[in-house]
Amino acid sequence: MSGLKLIVVKGDTSHDMSELVSSVKWSGRKGSAARSLSVTFIDDDGYGHTRTGLDVEQGHQCIFYWNGVELFRGLFMQQEQSRAKTMTATAYDNGIYLANNKDTFNYTSATASAIFADCCKRFGIPYGAVADTSYQIPELTKPRTTAWDTICDALSLTYKAAGIRYYPLCVGDEMRLLERRENILQWVIETGVNLEEYRLTKSIEKVKTRIKLLSKEGEVLAQAVDSALEKKVGVFQDVETADEEMNTAQLNELVKTTLEENNKPERALTVNALGLTDVVTGVGVFIIIKELGISKTYYVEEDAHSFQGEYHSMNLKLSIATDLDRQKTAQKAATADIKAGDIVQFAGGLHYVSSTAGSPTGGTRKGGPAKCTLVAKGAKHPYHLIGGAYTSVEGSSNVYGWVDASTVSK
Repeated sequence: MSGLKLIVVKGDTSHDMSELVSSVKWSGRKGSAARSLSVTFIDDDGYGHTRTGLDVEQGHQCIFYWNGVELFRGLFMQQEQSRAKTMTATAYDNGIYLANNKDTFNYTSATASAIFADCCKRFGIPYGAVADTSYQIPELTKPRTTAWDTICDALSLTYKAAGIRYYPLCVGDEMRLLERRENILQWVIETGVNLEEYRLTKSIEKVKTRIKLLSKEGEVLAQAVDSALEKKVGVFQDVETADEEMNTAQLNELVKTTLEENNKPERALTVNALGLTDVVTGVGVFIIIKELGISKTYYVEEDAHSFQGEYHSMNLKLSIATDLDRQKTAQKAATADIKAGDIVQFAGGLHYVSSTAGSPTGGTRKGGPAKCTLVAKGAKHPYHLIGGAYTSVEGSSNVYGWVDASTVSK
């Protein structure tokens, strides 16, 4: 029996059309406002079934389940039928309303959190958890543009100023804004276990070794140089115009963050693996490819999950998580006892997929030495640990996730 279930909603009536589904592709990518669901239906009046009666012009919607868990709900927006007696229909989640609505947006001294919430409210889009981005953007003006472009600009400015990445995600019918580094999953993808194929490419064509921030008049406001890298590859400089209302500390942080974002080679890792429904664009996973000497956390930049019968596979495009060693200033001051980078002792017990998760995952984890990679002050599970089973510390603790403070000691 197939593990997939597809409910098509026509007006106030729901129809289970699972028996007409031959395959499903569920996907998303960085920079796209919405995740999509592409469904291939049998489109024939055959024995024991009829046609779907699907019509995008009537606003038909769908809910997709895999092994009893809802993965997607959204609006069908495209369909195609052929002589082969199949129909392919594509639906998008509520993020599509951020991409398909334009307005003029003006903000002064506003956080990306507030901008995200305002964009959702303007167009009646339900939203839930919104991470506190803290940094106040001095000014953001976006005339005649989409809500999605406005949110992306706000998040980009926040990253440049604070070095912390956030990403929007639709869960059910509500939009959420999450902090990337607090949503590192415990999943490990490893050759010989669940990783089927991989491809790694490297390029230094876009690398910058020095950054200058200029005023509108061309005056140098701040600059940063990676001298060690210049010894290897030579000088590659870029210039950017900075907001002159920023103070010296903010300008120095901006130029530092900009250099850190541009002084690393492009490393594109693509993997095909057995499907894991939690692994979607925006989250982080731990990748082990012994043949390449890879054993580290990567962010998912693009994902495509394929479902057919009982089989679920996924193709992922990944980038190295370069921001895990950066801590919020408030965290540094308040967690002097245990900080990111420390080798600590994990007492054993449960771990969680995020610092705010309501329930544990993966069962009880073995105790032992572990590396603390992140600290989330005040969270339910404030420490993110990686045990010796997955990193270079001693022991064989298989913890890989967020844990309670009571289970950690130095």
